[in-house]
Amino acid sequence: MRCAAAVPEHGGPDALGVPLHDFSTNGNAVGPCPGALRAVQEVDAVRYPDPLYSELRARLAAFHGVPAGRIVLAASASEFIFRVTAAAARTGARTVRLPDHSFGDYRKAVQAWGLSIATGEACAALHWCCDPSSPLGQAQPDLAAVVDALAAGTTCVFDLAYEPLRLEGALGLTAAQRERVWQLWTPNKALGLTGVRAAYAVAPAGAQARVDLLESLAPSWPVGAHGVALLQSWTTAETHHWLAASRDTLRAWKARLAALCDAMGWQRCASAANFFCARPHGRDVQALCAALRTQGIKLRDTSSFGLPGHVRLSVLPPDSQDALRAAVATLP
Repeated sequence: MRCAAAVPEHGGPDALGVPLHDFSTNGNAVGPCPGALRAVQEVDAVRYPDPLYSELRARLAAFHGVPAGRIVLAASASEFIFRVTAAAARTGARTVRLPDHSFGDYRKAVQAWGLSIATGEACAALHWCCDPSSPLGQAQPDLAAVVDALAAGTTCVFDLAYEPLRLEGALGLTAAQRERVWQLWTPNKALGLTGVRAAYAVAPAGAQARVDLLESLAPSWPVGAHGVALLQSWTTAETHHWLAASRDTLRAWKARLAALCDAMGWQRCASAANFFCARPHGRDVQALCAALRTQGIKLRDTSSFGLPGHVRLSVLPPDSQDALRAAVATLP
C-alpha cells in the first residue's frame, strides 16, 4: 500500500480515467502541434538515442544562442527539480527559497533532501522563480531586483514552463540578467503533448562546474527517443509559427472563459498565461470539484499550492466552457 505522502497531486487523468473536459492541466488546448506530433509519431524507437545527445544539444544551443556545453537535458522538469536540489544539497546547501504559491515538486525535493525553506530575508543556496507563475499564471513584478540581489554562489532557477504560453506582457529580465540564472524549459505544455516527458535547462554563463555536477547525477539516456523528437521539433520555425497562432486563439478563448466565470459569480485572479485561478462564490471547492468530476469535468483545487478556496482553470475551447457552465447550473 502506498504512503499517502507519496501520491502526487496533479491535474489530468485520474482513477476515473481521462476527463472529458479537463480544465485541471495547463497544456495548450489548441494542440497538439501538428509538426511536433508528426515528429513524435515517426520517431525511430528501435534504437537508443545518442547517449551524448550531440545533435539535440547543438540544436537547442543554436536556438538559444549559447554554447552547447550550457545545455543540460532532463527526463522532465520534475526530474530536473529533484536533480538540481540534489546538487545543491551535495554542495552544502541548507535552505531553498520558493515562490509563495508554486508547483509542489519544489517542496517535495526540499523535503526529500532534508533541506529547509527560507523565510523572510534569509539567504538561500537554491532560489526558485516561476514566471508566469503556477497556479496563478502571474508575472513576478520584481524579477530584475531578485536577480540583481543574488548572493555569490546562489543557484537561481527560472522555471519557464509557461513562458511560451504567456498571453500578455514579457519576462522582465534583460539579456545580461538571463545570463546569471538557470532557465528550465518544458516545451511539451506549449506543444500540447504533455504525455511526452522531456525538458532541458540552459545554464548560466560560467557555471561549468555545476553543469558537470548535474551531468554526473543524471542516469544514462535521461531523454528517450520520443522526447528527443519533441525537443528537436521545438527548435523549428514551423513549430513557433504554429505556437504564435495558437496564442491568438487562446486569448479569445480566455476572454470567453473569463466572461463565463464572471457570469457564474466566480471571483477571478489576474493572469498573464493560458490559465487563471478563481474563487467560486459560496461553494466548498472540494465538493464542487468532486461533483463536477462525476460529470466528466475536472478543475484543479489549488489547496496543494497553498491557495485554498480557489480552483485553477486552464483555457479550453468553447464547447468545454459551455459544458462547465451547464454542469455548474445543475448543482444545488
